[in-house]
Amino acid sequence: MSATATSAAAKTTERIEHEGLLEVRDLCTYFKLSQGWVHAVEDVSFSVSRGESLGLAGESGCGKTTAALSVLKLLPENGRIVSGEILFDGRNLTKRTEYGMSKIRWKEISMIFQGAMNALNPVQETGKQIAEPIMLHEGVSESKALDRARELFELVGINPKRVMEYPHQLSGGMRQRAMIAMALACNPKLIIGDEPTTALDVMVQAQILELIQRLRTELDLSFILISHDLSVMAETCDKGVIMYAGKIVESGSAEHLFRNPQHPYTRQLIKSFPNIHEKREMVSSIQGDPPNLLEPPPGCRFAPRCDERVADCAAVDPARIEVEPGHFVSCHLFKEAT
Repeated sequence: MSATATSAAAKTTERIEHEGLLEVRDLCTYFKLSQGWVHAVEDVSFSVSRGESLGLAGESGCGKTTAALSVLKLLPENGRIVSGEILFDGRNLTKRTEYGMSKIRWKEISMIFQGAMNALNPVQETGKQIAEPIMLHEGVSESKALDRARELFELVGINPKRVMEYPHQLSGGMRQRAMIAMALACNPKLIIGDEPTTALDVMVQAQILELIQRLRTELDLSFILISHDLSVMAETCDKGVIMYAGKIVESGSAEHLFRNPQHPYTRQLIKSFPNIHEKREMVSSIQGDPPNLLEPPPGCRFAPRCDERVADCAAVDPARIEVEPGHFVSCHLFKEAT
């Protein structure tokens, strides 16, 4: 077989039929430690259509950020995608080399990192940092890339004259807007936001969320929001995924998850946030700790902390059940519904 034919066959193999823009199928991502392998993400599946927004929510350490970083293959050296598929726009990213992924990052999938002050280089002008991926992927001069950076500054609500200022010269909200500008630099199809408003005060947080919503609509962007806050997910996303200890426990439209939560963990997450429309009182907390993912328990991973657990919870992994159209839950309380 000729080199050309071999290359064509490889490209054909890489392209797989799938629905929507992004499809993650049965993803398992582990981290190697001296004590063994941490099962950080296990059997996780979700999809994002063009122009759609998806929220990944759960406690710290539940695997939501690891799942998102797996899409970009930005895992640390001890991280491994051990099984599953990540299909993006007809291509299987799990089969791509580092060089192949470098053509995808920023150009087709970009990321808004948590904590803009840490994500931006403190000794380089902000505009030059935005111009860098533009020059890399678009092949334009620094002058034209900086012109594009000024346009992006204006798009996200920053005076273009400040494009050559350093990150420390910008406020927290402006730095986060600059991170959004960087994510938009090469007109990507999908943006991943890792807790993009966590370090901001309430007023600035609302402005950033409003900006993201406006840009999504104007630019027809697909968006994945990583958050521990279900209220932010309900306000920003079309659908949501609730993760606990590396697994998905519930998924569906964001409105259904917020207004009609079915999994005990989802209900307790919602109760742990104050509701301004309810009686003023101390919010409840989820007692106990997540399991050790070096040795994951055989049954439902939430069982030791669940007030509604039944006999099968500790020994049998619950099946995924559709409780209403498009609304899925993995819980033994719905065993009879099958």
